[in-house]
Amino acid sequence: MMQQYLRLKAQHPNTLLLYRMGDFYELFFEDAEKVARLLDITLTSRGQSAGRPIPMAGVPYHSLEPYLARLVKLGESAAICEQIGDPATSKGPVERAVMRIVTPGTLTDAALLDEKRDTLLLSLTTDRRLAGLAWLNLASGEFRVSEVAVEQLPATLERIRPAEIILPDSLTAPVCEGAAFTRRPDWHFDAATATRELCAHFATASLDGFAAEQLRPALAAAGALLRYAQATQARALPHVRALRVESDDTYLGLDASTRRNLELTETLRGQAAPTLYSLLDVCVTAMGSRCLRHALHHPWRTTTIPAARHEAVESLLDDGARPLRAVRRALNGIADIERIGGRIALFSARPRDLSSLRDSLARLPELQAPLSASEAPLLQSIHADLHPPLAALDLLTRAIAPEPAAMVRDGGVIATGYDAELDELRAINDDCGAFLMALEARERERTGIATLKVEYNRVHGFYIELSKANADRAPDDYRRRQTLKNAERYITPELKAFEDKALSAQDRALAREKLLFEEILGALQGELPILSKIAAAVAHLDMLTAFADIATTHNYARPRFTETPGLWIEGGRHPVVESQLADGKPFIANDLSFDDTRRLLLVTGPNMGGKSTYMRQNALIALLAHIGSFVPATRALLGPLDRIFTRIGAADDLASGRSTFMVEMTEAAAILHHATDRSLVLMDEIGRGTSTFDGMALAGAICRRLLEKNRCLTLFATHYFELTLLANEYPQLANVHLDAVEHGHGIVFLHSVEEGPANQSYGIQVAALAGIPAPVLRAARRQLREFEERAAANPLYNSLQPDLFSAGASIDEGFDNAPEAPAPLHPALERLAQTDPDVLTPRQALDALYALKALLGPSDA
Repeated sequence: MMQQYLRLKAQHPNTLLLYRMGDFYELFFEDAEKVARLLDITLTSRGQSAGRPIPMAGVPYHSLEPYLARLVKLGESAAICEQIGDPATSKGPVERAVMRIVTPGTLTDAALLDEKRDTLLLSLTTDRRLAGLAWLNLASGEFRVSEVAVEQLPATLERIRPAEIILPDSLTAPVCEGAAFTRRPDWHFDAATATRELCAHFATASLDGFAAEQLRPALAAAGALLRYAQATQARALPHVRALRVESDDTYLGLDASTRRNLELTETLRGQAAPTLYSLLDVCVTAMGSRCLRHALHHPWRTTTIPAARHEAVESLLDDGARPLRAVRRALNGIADIERIGGRIALFSARPRDLSSLRDSLARLPELQAPLSASEAPLLQSIHADLHPPLAALDLLTRAIAPEPAAMVRDGGVIATGYDAELDELRAINDDCGAFLMALEARERERTGIATLKVEYNRVHGFYIELSKANADRAPDDYRRRQTLKNAERYITPELKAFEDKALSAQDRALAREKLLFEEILGALQGELPILSKIAAAVAHLDMLTAFADIATTHNYARPRFTETPGLWIEGGRHPVVESQLADGKPFIANDLSFDDTRRLLLVTGPNMGGKSTYMRQNALIALLAHIGSFVPATRALLGPLDRIFTRIGAADDLASGRSTFMVEMTEAAAILHHATDRSLVLMDEIGRGTSTFDGMALAGAICRRLLEKNRCLTLFATHYFELTLLANEYPQLANVHLDAVEHGHGIVFLHSVEEGPANQSYGIQVAALAGIPAPVLRAARRQLREFEERAAANPLYNSLQPDLFSAGASIDEGFDNAPEAPAPLHPALERLAQTDPDVLTPRQALDALYALKALLGPSDA
């Protein structure tokens, strides 16, 4: 047996091998030690190997799934080895084979999957500066490929969020949180071989029909992925029927920091709520929840699909939302058709999967009915896709019992009347009770023993039991089967003949049910395309009803799209913050206006005043509009957008050796390199991670770059009040501020956005709210008054103010290119710099200017 185990283990050296032995899956050697540690199960030993006991650990076969789920969550893979031989005829160890390999990216079992999250397997390779990606949802059969620039790879992986990534041996693993990595030989990623294998799988002469023929790196990744997925399932993948190509301009661009900062599906602390997804997910089905999660990470760049969804949501809300209520009632009875279809394709579906599918298909007409009167093209299309497959429904109704057992091995799965042979075998088994009662009555009468019993147990089969006191009255045809302390058990020729027939019938009935169940799964293979179409329609409809339900519950409005560049929002609100407010506390709505003459809003105001909330809410409104949802606003009109960028918050990346300021500058650099005049950019407190002078200089230069070169729609929040002077130079820049009023030594935040710059930051008042000790606050106020009085007493202060940012005009091009000719400077500046003006460089002049400004104080900025 150990020789057999070692041969199988040699075929899967990097995978845990769960080896079926009787009622347990056993692991040996290093696998046993590892699993005992990971699962906290008992480690034992048996036999000898090289003079040492063989470590051994195991789990019961009937509770394998919970253990597998724990292993997969820990990033492990497991090969499931089953007995395929007949123990009755095997002369040596029963023949065994690996029937499937469970990895983090190839899960299909309902017990192992998160019902509200897609589990994706991704393959990745590179060719010079181009990365080829292919990813597969094995549970649904959705197969996609894409090619992106290598520098865009982190953002793409963040969007896809795979559970497992397959890499060539020679490729360095990218950073992808939460993904397991699997290495395959480089030759698995050969593009020519991959193309042949993909054509063979799809039964096509070429891949032109999928518009993928020229995607060499992506096809190489797709071929490796298909080979790996087929190997783990030990079979073909009939439900993987098409290859979909995603291009870079399909979706509204969201990089990793933007997804994180907007808290789409996870908070900044990594929690599931409160997020935009947790707010919107009022879907009835798991398919709808997964569709919604996908939509949030894949907002459409073009407006055709979102606009069609807006029209559909509006139609569901017609007539007092009666269509919405009817659809949501009908959705209550719909199972996870998408994943059931995947398990049917892999012949891993269970009896209750088929009964749930049958009941769901039977409810489709009820789901169609509320859509029949709608004039929205999208709802008409969904209505057409919801027609039930009558042949499949008829087969499932005739073949599957109304309430089948959980497992085929338990029997009671196939409906009575579907198969005559099975019904006959069941009748024999069902007649056991009547036969035993009749035999017991006859034997009591024949022997005169009133306490005689005829019974059955799994170990000894059928028997006649007599007490010890009556054992000497047993007839001659009674043959002793078992002796107990107080009784004797016997078998008769008649009872033995019935036992052989009954037990044989039971075994044959179970074997017949297993055969019929597999035939039913085979017959359903041809229905997989229509089941996939139905699943997609149900998921899409469920997401639309969630949009409609949220719109009517939270008073959202339908957004509109225009070809005119800009963004106009009236009465905008932050959806998540609003939902978290205590009962009765209103959210202060605010407006936003961008157009060709107003492209950057410089947002000032106190900490805690709502600057970040205001910025984020406008980005979320734009994103919601582009996924097809109504938005938390009175009115929203959106011009063309290609990307949303955010530079918000302060966090370091110590694992990569990057400080907080380095992370800030890296994210700012990505925006300056990639933002276009159709991008929406959120910049919060840029430059605060370094000294005042450096930070202010960088913030001013970045502001100029965004206005002059990128020309994107920008919300730029800052505490550098000096930046507000840029409005005098750039008509496209407008100052706005979040209002607040002082009350004694405290502060009241009004959270309303007003035109013009703020007059102070209220930092000391906010520090008081945070619990800074009173003596510290008093000392800070004294110091602040000294700064303000010094500034007010110095007439130079106001004379320098207009020139502050004209002196920094050369920052954007770099100081090395600035003119070296010295300019006449104010005498006070000469004394401050303590430098001969004949050798003063522009850099020294600017540094001196900022130094003087800092000494004078910021109160009059």
